[in-house]
Amino acid sequence: MWKFPLVAAAAITLAGCSGTSAQTDVEETPPAVSALQAQGLTIHGELDVPGGLRAFGASAGNNPVAVYVLPDPNYAIVGTLVDSKGFTAAEAELRKVVTAPIEQSTWEALEKADWVGEGNADAERVVYTFTDANCPFCHQLWLASRPWVESGAVQLRHIMVGVIRPDSAAKAAAILEAPDPAAALEYNETNRDSGGIEPVADISDSSLATLNANLTLMSDLGFGGTPGVVGRRADGSLIISNGMPSTATMDELFGPL
Repeated sequence: MWKFPLVAAAAITLAGCSGTSAQTDVEETPPAVSALQAQGLTIHGELDVPGGLRAFGASAGNNPVAVYVLPDPNYAIVGTLVDSKGFTAAEAELRKVVTAPIEQSTWEALEKADWVGEGNADAERVVYTFTDANCPFCHQLWLASRPWVESGAVQLRHIMVGVIRPDSAAKAAAILEAPDPAAALEYNETNRDSGGIEPVADISDSSLATLNANLTLMSDLGFGGTPGVVGRRADGSLIISNGMPSTATMDELFGPL
């Protein structure tokens, strides 16, 4: 995976992508929970858990966590609640209150992004990938995805960014501004050995805004390089690959042929 420096952000932003995150009323929030919020923890709502404790579903970046408030509300424990058999007792609630809304907001943010789609628009599966026109690992993904894209089983949606070389942004703009962006992307990949697509001389304001928005989204999702790949299971949970997916992850992302 090609690395590049990220601005400080991370996926804590995801809780508010669609404006649906539930924040508890400040007057009702226990002091210990308020202290965790002040330290950067995002509180999504209360959890219905056994054991007589008041609990809150929260997230630290991409990671869901449960906060259990002690009888003295000035104290709380962040951790895992287990029952008498040693099984976790709050996982389903944590998924419902925290993980599922975050993943839904993430998917909606990807859908709203300015992407270049390859393959059948009515495909049963959709896979998103953050793509740099100069990235060799993006090219590997492009090659590996051909059977699914060409069969019509998957639409692969490229969210273009320009990060790894000085002309990456100008090449991305050339793809975005082409009469047929999908054809321009294919030309870039099939002519990679001879330099790929010709970069534009001047990036338009529209393309610059798109590339900046795409890079912000990439950073918010926690990707540190390209490709960053996101798919979705039947239950709505996300499949995420930070870099070129393994064979097993490719099969999970793209499904059976």
